[in-house]
Amino acid sequence: MAQGRATTKHRVKLTADERQTLEQLTRQGRAAGWKRQRAQALLKCDESEQGPGWADAAIAEAFDLTERTLENWRKQAVARGPLSLLERKSQDRAHFRKLDGAGEARLTQLACSDPPDGYSKWSLRLLADELVALEVVDSIGHECVRQTLKKTSSSPGGKRCGASRPNKARRS
Repeated sequence: MAQGRATTKHRVKLTADERQTLEQLTRQGRAAGWKRQRAQALLKCDESEQGPGWADAAIAEAFDLTERTLENWRKQAVARGPLSLLERKSQDRAHFRKLDGAGEARLTQLACSDPPDGYSKWSLRLLADELVALEVVDSIGHECVRQTLKKTSSSPGGKRCGASRPNKARRS
């Protein structure tokens, strides 16, 4: 495989310490596969005097990657340091809950009550529609209702609903 010098605007030049850390990671038996792959690719991207400076096409072929992925890795290595590629990205999304404690209690109470006329049991969509009609929430999907009921061990239409389900283990 021919490895010409890389032609990219993001040039990775590893220090001796960074190179040693990456080489140690590639030899380590307990490293995650994604970390090992990134470390190996970075070592081949290295354009310092100790590094081979392979072209992205050669690295992509050797490690079964796309050239776009390598370009993104190079960009991150230059911007935040090469070892930043070995860390998981933190989740920046904010998770908000549709139902607070009172809403969950109302849902459980509703699921344990008798279903409306014409229905033999509560469906998830019917529960969602009823929560909106009762103005517990502005809008809610049946999947949110399902997850909430699953969390509280409720079963719409079950004989015993609620968070305190008795243990089914037999007594001896």
